[in-house]
Amino acid sequence: MTTTPRRPRPIPPIRAAAAAVLVLATACNPVSSRPAFTPYPEDQAVLLTGAVPDLTAQVASWLASQGIHTEWVSPEDGYVESTWYDTDTRQNTDGTGDIGAMQVTFKVRVWLDPDAPGKSRMTAEAVYRPLTDPSRTERDQERAARPGSGGAVLVQELIDEMRKKFGGG
Repeated sequence: MTTTPRRPRPIPPIRAAAAAVLVLATACNPVSSRPAFTPYPEDQAVLLTGAVPDLTAQVASWLASQGIHTEWVSPEDGYVESTWYDTDTRQNTDGTGDIGAMQVTFKVRVWLDPDAPGKSRMTAEAVYRPLTDPSRTERDQERAARPGSGGAVLVQELIDEMRKKFGGG
């Protein structure tokens, strides 16, 4: 008696989709401490010599040396975010207050990404909130610091210091 080989049964589409999702979920790490948004297009970027985790620590250290508190530092993800900082009083604040104070209160964010071998790209921004609206997300209320403002000057000082210490290209 001869037996005919059994044809493999097709995989049901739902099962195939579930397997694909499982493979994708395990292939990449969906957990990141970076925010869901990206830097503004007009934010400054510079190429530095060094690894992302080391440069992230240096950025956080520079902010601390200026008296600026950090709210979020992730060397693994290459991200640093300061608290709100009033450039006139040189005090960390909650980012609210009268409209005059809000015009000189900035938050600094820095993204560091691997680039060429041994190099990292640092993108830095300073943002302010022209007004507060609890019905909108924080990012929706922010605007890039105007050229010459305290926030823009602060970011330029950070970039100059990192470029001086870590070269670039």
